[in-house]
Amino acid sequence: MIALFTLFVLLAFSSATSVRYEADWKSLDTRPTPDWFDNGKFGIFIHWGIFSVPSIDFDHNNHSEWFWSFWKINQSPKYVDFMNKNYKPGFSYADFGPQFTCELFEPDQWADIFKHAGAKYIVLTAKHHEGFTLWPSNYSWNWNAVDVGAHRDLAGELKAAVDRVGGVRFGMYFSQFEWFNPLHIEDLKRKPPTRNYPNMVSYPQMIEFVNNYKPELIWSDGDWAGDADYWRSTEFLQWLFNESPVKDSIAVNDRWGSGTWGRHGGYWNVMDHYDPGHLVGHKWENCFNLDRYSWGYRRTMTSSDVRTMLELINELARTIACGGNLLLNIGPTADGRIVAAFELRLRQLGRWLQTNGEGVYGTKPWIYQNDSNIW
Repeated sequence: MIALFTLFVLLAFSSATSVRYEADWKSLDTRPTPDWFDNGKFGIFIHWGIFSVPSIDFDHNNHSEWFWSFWKINQSPKYVDFMNKNYKPGFSYADFGPQFTCELFEPDQWADIFKHAGAKYIVLTAKHHEGFTLWPSNYSWNWNAVDVGAHRDLAGELKAAVDRVGGVRFGMYFSQFEWFNPLHIEDLKRKPPTRNYPNMVSYPQMIEFVNNYKPELIWSDGDWAGDADYWRSTEFLQWLFNESPVKDSIAVNDRWGSGTWGRHGGYWNVMDHYDPGHLVGHKWENCFNLDRYSWGYRRTMTSSDVRTMLELINELARTIACGGNLLLNIGPTADGRIVAAFELRLRQLGRWLQTNGEGVYGTKPWIYQNDSNIW
């Protein structure tokens, strides 16, 4: 009888102390960012997709992954001229798909590099604005890495490799919108907008990859084309925090609809290269590219375009001194390689962290962030 009474008390206490979040920002914003993210301090961003095939950025605008947009939406003369000179008439962006072969992709080698770089988490661009998924999505038929190009579940293979190496958490970047998805284009033509695209594509894709891959971080992006209601963001986050298989460990950012940046969600990205330079009263992240001129791989990258160790150490120090995490980006090639210049710099940073990690991981900001040139 005493044992049963004790069990009843424990169950009642557990029920009373468990937190359930409602599908509104007032409730969702009370959910704390997991300690692992705050303590990790350093992660690696991976921009990889069909854009890795043309791998061209003519204007040093940090966006080789926006090739399709510059070519077809902006019709930028340099991009149009490049395609006219080098590809047959009628060549489409989809024709790059079979060239995304990834035949040299060795996920265990990648995981080894990330581990020795000192990264505590990685974020893979599981779907960028081009709509191509690096997993076999049921909602992206014939425009995913299993149906086209590599014919491999790239997200699944990398997730398994990271799990094997240990000590590095797996995260997924996900673009809410797609430049040329007809459902999304039609939604925005209507006043008020319909929600056919999120109902039939983006929302079920998020449920799908969370259930299948159990990422411990979701880096939402491409949200500016609609508000949080359009994307069903609060509904998704309620499920993610209450019911999903990663509800206790998941970290999320703040890009969940126009007007949410720096206000709602989880930790703050606010904008690319967000670096306030002073202590911020909310957990935040500085995404920072290793190639100073692009997120995606560029065939025209030179050695001087790769940030120096001094730049990386300075950026890491000032970021964690102000309460942030540094998410350092690399762009692999279409055949699946992390180029030597990137690997060298990551391993150099890893050796520095082996010596100085005690002053990085698990630390808390001091009340003063900067003393002259010392962070």
